[in-house]
Amino acid sequence: MSRAVLSVGSNIGDRMGHLQGALDALAERVDVIAISGIFETSPVGGPEQDDFLNAVIIVETTLAPHELLELCQQVEADRDRVREVRWGPRTLDVDIIAMDGTVLDDSALTLPHPRAHERAFVCVPWLDVDADAALPQGRIADLGLDPRGVNARPDLSWAQPGGGR
Repeated sequence: MSRAVLSVGSNIGDRMGHLQGALDALAERVDVIAISGIFETSPVGGPEQDDFLNAVIIVETTLAPHELLELCQQVEADRDRVREVRWGPRTLDVDIIAMDGTVLDDSALTLPHPRAHERAFVCVPWLDVDADAALPQGRIADLGLDPRGVNARPDLSWAQPGGGR
């Protein structure tokens, strides 16, 4: 079994519904170990767009990294994700941030995620479920990321996923 950190985000339509749909779909194929709270975040890069809801889901799986990527992309497609504009608005984004220390860099997948250490919208939710989270650049808590624009949404909560395996 490998442990993977997944970042999920949405800024189009029923944002919380898209995140819950991702959690439910993932739980059908992988074991969900931890789920962060929900955070509302300002968009980073790309065109002007609405704020995101973001969270981190930690899973355990027997899937290889590229198989997990395929699952993440299928979950996005099932929520009508369209890739028209880089860093543009999206119904759902499911990114693999890290996977048990795996280092990988090919045309389809780079692990750990090459910009995760710069993204408070990933790191703040990750710290919400793992105070010792680390990337090659160091412990996330020690990176000095500016958390402005990343706001907890305690008024939003997850429903239990439909069970994993």
